[in-house]
Amino acid sequence: MICQDRVVIVTGAGQGIGREHALALAAAGAHVVANDYDVTGAEKVVGEIAAQGGSAIASCGDVADWGYAAELVRAATDRWGRLDALVNNAGFVRDRMLVSMTERQWDDVVRVHLKGHAAPLHHAAAYWRQRAKAGEPAAARVVNTTSGAGLLGSVGQANYAAAKAGIVALTQVAAVELQFYGVTVNAIAPAARTQMTEGVFESMAKPESGFDAMDPANVSPLVVWLASEESGGVTGRVFEVEGGVISVATGWRRGPREDKGARWDPAEVGAAVERLLAQAPVPEPVYGAS
Repeated sequence: MICQDRVVIVTGAGQGIGREHALALAAAGAHVVANDYDVTGAEKVVGEIAAQGGSAIASCGDVADWGYAAELVRAATDRWGRLDALVNNAGFVRDRMLVSMTERQWDDVVRVHLKGHAAPLHHAAAYWRQRAKAGEPAAARVVNTTSGAGLLGSVGQANYAAAKAGIVALTQVAAVELQFYGVTVNAIAPAARTQMTEGVFESMAKPESGFDAMDPANVSPLVVWLASEESGGVTGRVFEVEGGVISVATGWRRGPREDKGARWDPAEVGAAVERLLAQAPVPEPVYGAS
């Protein structure tokens, strides 16, 4: 019960990985605000939590709406008097090759993923800053959801990959900005069988027996720990999680460099780049690249 009596918001909790997060957090003792755009999904998971003796309420709305995101935070503080953790999970896909993608498909995906993380995080952070200024101790946690597509890129998912890469940068910046208020900010990049990923993992059938590595419930134990007080020493990190595997993802680092001490002549640049690339590691391949 490592989240006993902690108050946690889970966005996109009506189905898939978000539903598993909500159930696991409640099982670990948390009071859960289950957000989803779909009223039926949110209320269903709240009913499941109640049936297991847990504590939860539903909050239905668009997490990318700045005003609703404020209401979502207030739903937690009005019901239980505080907020201890925010799990940003909501999202969907509109996959197309970049040359075939419409403006609407780009805007919708970037909006729900990136702004849908930023809006709840903004209002939760404002609440925790207010608590800190009032001298109230906080052990607050934020768990964001990126993707392997955001870490390495994914063919046919330029909108999704760009949004998920943005979430990594948001996580890193927020971790530094919010550390003074007792808030940690981390991200996970999960791989599991959900409605959103059914096309990706359609060849990975559920096993008749044994461990199902693609079960979305496998992702949630890491989220429960990250939402608990025990994770206070970890912030600004990205974890990949799939099946029984947890790994730490490492991002961009400054690599080999050459300093001429003066402006480069364009004719010199090619040779310099060749020397630098010879010293640098080969990039990880983009998902779906041949």
